[in-house]
Amino acid sequence: MKSISLKLQEQIFEETESLLERLDTSRNKYINEAIEYYNRYQRKKIIEEQLAKESKLVSKDSLNILHEFEILEDEL
Repeated sequence: MKSISLKLQEQIFEETESLLERLDTSRNKYINEAIEYYNRYQRKKIIEEQLAKESKLVSKDSLNILHEFEILEDEL
């Protein structure tokens, strides 16, 4: 396990301490869970952005292919 030094804004620290008392959990566990949650959120956001970018790249080709299929259907 790695150790780090962390500086928090006073308001965030106080709110966290209050929550820790109510949740009856350790500060270390709480911060680890919070960072893990935020990492999952960021990974999901990166994937969504990548999918949007790639969808844009193929959208024109997809429309062209759809148009070609429509022409083939009309011919049949």
